[in-house]
Amino acid sequence: MNNSPSRSFDITLLGATGFVGTLTAEYLAAHASADVRIALAGRNQAKLEALREKLTVSHPRAADFPLVIADSSDNRSLEKLARDTRVVISTVGPYYRYGFPLVRECATHGTHYVDLAGEPLFMRESADSYHDIATASGARIIHACGFDSVPSDLGMLLLGQRASENKDTLETATMIVKMKGGLSGGTIDSMREQFAAIKGAPEKKRLLADPYTLSPDRDNEPDLGKQPDFGVVRDSDIGGTKDDVWAGPFIMAGSNTRVVRRSHALLGHKFGDKLRYSEYLYTGKGFKGRMRAFTMGAVLGTAVAALSQDRLRTFLSRWVPEPGEGPSEAERDAGFFHTTHIGVSPSGATYTNTISLAADPGYKGTSLMLSEAALTLVLCDAELPTGSPYQGKTGGGVLTPATGLGMPYVRRLSDAGMKFSD
Repeated sequence: MNNSPSRSFDITLLGATGFVGTLTAEYLAAHASADVRIALAGRNQAKLEALREKLTVSHPRAADFPLVIADSSDNRSLEKLARDTRVVISTVGPYYRYGFPLVRECATHGTHYVDLAGEPLFMRESADSYHDIATASGARIIHACGFDSVPSDLGMLLLGQRASENKDTLETATMIVKMKGGLSGGTIDSMREQFAAIKGAPEKKRLLADPYTLSPDRDNEPDLGKQPDFGVVRDSDIGGTKDDVWAGPFIMAGSNTRVVRRSHALLGHKFGDKLRYSEYLYTGKGFKGRMRAFTMGAVLGTAVAALSQDRLRTFLSRWVPEPGEGPSEAERDAGFFHTTHIGVSPSGATYTNTISLAADPGYKGTSLMLSEAALTLVLCDAELPTGSPYQGKTGGGVLTPATGLGMPYVRRLSDAGMKFSD
């Protein structure tokens, strides 16, 4: 089981030498307490040694980080990795292409697992194949522990809890995000992988289009009609207080909204049995804000079409980063995100909360969120949420940040510099 003293490590980071993997390794070296046993894993011994040497310059403790050779195509190495550690962090994507074998080994051996997946088809098939196995072993398999979809999922959790404290439920909940920072090359490659997976597979295409792609019990979800992933809204029309503030399509809404809906279903729909959830990107005030919102919709539609066409990949690569690429340290430090969740009850009562971080969301912010997810599993084991009918007595399963980590994770993120407020 996960807490066995025979485990050699507390956290093993697979994909440590990649761009986000390196940032995650740096965060762990800088912020994990000295008693947390950390190992760096990847395919290439020389690259791992170079990373450890680089980390040691600023963080001498990293000199003692063990190196683990593991490959997503080598099941034996993945089994050993899972048996030897309490928690695995995986930054090896696209997950639909590379992720299933590691999830299987973690679920089988009672090893907690966190990743950055923003891929609904991967998460769906992971849940279908390994939820029951993880429930039996006690492994918490927690996808989407980066900017996709931690602010979305935790913001909705806190919003629902606030309504519940007032003995109220929610009819609608909307997240508006402001941000500075680009999407990572890994995120773009994951989108390409999703489009490749549905080519010639109409059932997968229908599944991906379903707003309840990730629901553990699709038949019990409410029939709310169309729930489009992308659109244009005015703040005052979703329960906000600003008359002429606009928001347009948010590219990650298609994944985030499904993670939030899975959380809500795992929690027994306790925040409202007809809750409608959506997300948008802030575009500004007045006529200019409105025009930016509609223009963004047209640009996003074109970009999605390009991502779905193999022949346009070379052209698109001029404008978007490839996997392993990312911004400079100065650019990462200059980024930020700020999310506002607005909930409206059936009676018209309004609830809000905000989450913010002064760091590039897709890189520095994501490495913080991913690292703190793993540290929550290691250091807050006795406080982790249980009680969902889908988790059983072990607390394991294919979960979400809200249901697998919950309030202990919120507290750790707050201590790490993320700001939460009503």
